Amino acid sequence: MIYHDCERRHDFLYIFDVKDGNPNGDPDAGNLPRVDPETMEGLVSDVCLKRKIRNWVAVTQEENIYVEEKGILYNQQEKAYSALELNKDANDRTSHEKARQWMCQNFYDIRAFGAVMSTSEFNCGQVRGPMQLTFARSADPVVPLDLSITRVAVTKPGDARSQSESDLEEGESGSNKMTEMGRKQLIPYGLYVGQGFFNPYLAEDTGMDGSDLEIFWEALKNMWEFDRSSSKGLMACRGLYVFSHEKKTGNAPAHKLFDTIKIEKKENVTAPRSVNDYRIEVDEEIPGQVELNKLV
Repeated sequence: MIYHDCERRHDFLYIFDVKDGNPNGDPDAGNLPRVDPETMEGLVSDVCLKRKIRNWVAVTQEENIYVEEKGILYNQQEKAYSALELNKDANDRTSHEKARQWMCQNFYDIRAFGAVMSTSEFNCGQVRGPMQLTFARSADPVVPLDLSITRVAVTKPGDARSQSESDLEEGESGSNKMTEMGRKQLIPYGLYVGQGFFNPYLAEDTGMDGSDLEIFWEALKNMWEFDRSSSKGLMACRGLYVFSHEKKTGNAPAHKLFDTIKIEKKENVTAPRSVNDYRIEVDEEIPGQVELNKLV
């Protein structure tokens, strides 16, 4: 299939949605869903999306992941030096290059996304990955909510202890707490659109091949199924459009290809709550040397 061909340039647009969940919390804003403050359109970072892809690949494929959850990158880089019995001399560029090649061969996410691996004594250089993603942005403004929740249990024994007035210090009051309060951040609904790019020249450098590309498309389609949690609500892939060029250098600008996919609210819809509230259409006028494949 043409979209598995690593000798071609591929540009792709992917669509996913979230209902009653938090697709990507901002730790600097009390974990509220990320938004563009000027337009209130929702944002999901490329780092968040890559984490989902890595997790899916780690669970479903026989592939090693460099940036593992709760992993230690120092230990990952040490594996290259141990396997190849390399010299740790900071000026030994030959060892650095050999370690770099070993890391590309043995870690899927380095072949795909690249990595900076030059910050420890086990210097494995730097890799610029052929697969790059943008932030995903919602098609319409979203409404971040910060809701109160309760738990019918307390954390510590002392929280539930009822004290008599005689046991209290001056100024204190008795406590017989039976519940604890918490917060949950979410948006009622958002349809998000992101873009991505595959560079065949960089794939030659990292060793990313057709089977790696096939895994990547499968990850984009299925990664939400392996990322279920109450905080995420209901998330699903709603579209994946891959523009495959005839030439390695490309046959058309990526932004013009993305403009051929129109996403608009249907008439009389003021507050979308489902993908069915949108109309997604593809312009037929796509350059003849670019093939569009709709994978979802």
